[in-house]
Amino acid sequence: MSELLVADKASETPFRLPRLPRWRSLLRSFALAKDPLPVLNQVLARHGDTVELFIGGVEKSILTRDPGLIQHVLQKNNRNYAKSKFTRGFSRYIGHGLLTNDGPDWLRQRRLIQPGFHRQRVAGLTGLMQEITTETLAPLVAQATAAGGATTVAVHELMTRLTFRIIARSVFSTNFPEAELDRLAGLITEIQAFFVRSIRQPYLKPWFRLRGRFAYHDALAAKLRTLLGGLIAQRQQANAHPNAPAPPDDLLQMLLDVRYEDTGEPMPTNRLIDESLILLVAGHETSANALTWLTYLLAHHPAEAVVVQQEMAAVLAGRTPTFEDLPRLGTALYAVQEAMRRYPPAWMVDRVALADDEYQGLRIPKGTLFSLYFHGLHHNPTYWPAPGEFRPGRFAPGQAHPVQANAYMPFGGGPRLCIGMQFALTEMQLVTLELLRQFDIEWVAGQPLVAMQPLVTLRPKNDFQVRLRVRG
Repeated sequence: MSELLVADKASETPFRLPRLPRWRSLLRSFALAKDPLPVLNQVLARHGDTVELFIGGVEKSILTRDPGLIQHVLQKNNRNYAKSKFTRGFSRYIGHGLLTNDGPDWLRQRRLIQPGFHRQRVAGLTGLMQEITTETLAPLVAQATAAGGATTVAVHELMTRLTFRIIARSVFSTNFPEAELDRLAGLITEIQAFFVRSIRQPYLKPWFRLRGRFAYHDALAAKLRTLLGGLIAQRQQANAHPNAPAPPDDLLQMLLDVRYEDTGEPMPTNRLIDESLILLVAGHETSANALTWLTYLLAHHPAEAVVVQQEMAAVLAGRTPTFEDLPRLGTALYAVQEAMRRYPPAWMVDRVALADDEYQGLRIPKGTLFSLYFHGLHHNPTYWPAPGEFRPGRFAPGQAHPVQANAYMPFGGGPRLCIGMQFALTEMQLVTLELLRQFDIEWVAGQPLVAMQPLVTLRPKNDFQVRLRVRG
């Protein structure tokens, strides 16, 4: 890849983009692998919003938190930018679903699946989301009541279980046994951790192959696919029975029923598994992480929780919300949005240029790899006053500093905007409302500092506890 140059408009004299030398990138590769956010933030603080560096001291990449450049890559000239070999490499473990697919095949699948996430279908799932949330919180209410009014809970474990139940029921109309759910979550975490390490420390790949680590994680992924393949086969057999009742109106049935416009053929089994796996992985993990961080923030900012509770009391008068109520319960949504600004689940995405391009004088040769740093974008003080503070009200209408659309990308942007965005926002708003209807959230003192663990998504490195106090 040739050197990236920027033309000075006054003199037309090109100068080099700020660049972190390969040797310095290599020296920082261990720190980057262990905790990348401070390393990346320091680089941008020193060199500006866009800088050239070497991932693991090997792969040349353009790291940016510039909203204009990010918008150019994801939206304005998106056809020129594909997912890089890093994201495509993740397909080794989770298949070629919407998250990892690209090009015309991705567009074909997207058009086929899009109706499953239209507003009307999401509205129809509101009751299911509410039911599962109530079922999941009920034992905690009982525990707290029996213990004198309060109980402690591990937050990420709770939110992972809750959101996995919601997406599993939404896709398969079934409840996974607790042990199976925990095993699935563990498999997903283990695969992610290995995949991310293989990217950040590419020089270790020969050692991983020698130790059989790739084969081991391939086997973990095969277990996931075998489980989902079995569930799909059960549904297909039930549908084929001559006296079969009407099938459930879930996302799996939608995938089974759709037909490709050009051939009239159904989705083949391997694609059904790919898309179902993506729905399960992405459909629970983004929400689980965002709700975990939101609970952490509310425990440290109880006044913001009170704002939500007061609005809920005024609008609902004690009843549970419906989909139609959600627009009048904006403070819960603002809290969700602010948590996703502070801790964006998709903290970074990658793209590679398919042909030469140019952005505001920046020459972008074919093959240029971009690391679009959403976490840095969401904390850029140029676009976010007091970016380190938890201020849900910044998302309310009529603010003196309104949110700049291209500076906020918790679900990505452009044509590849997350297909499940409306599903996730509805789910997270409902969970937040129900949690705060049932409980006040208190931080448990004496816990270690909660660190971030940026894998494919941004999660807490270790779980933490809050005290849930039953509300009178």
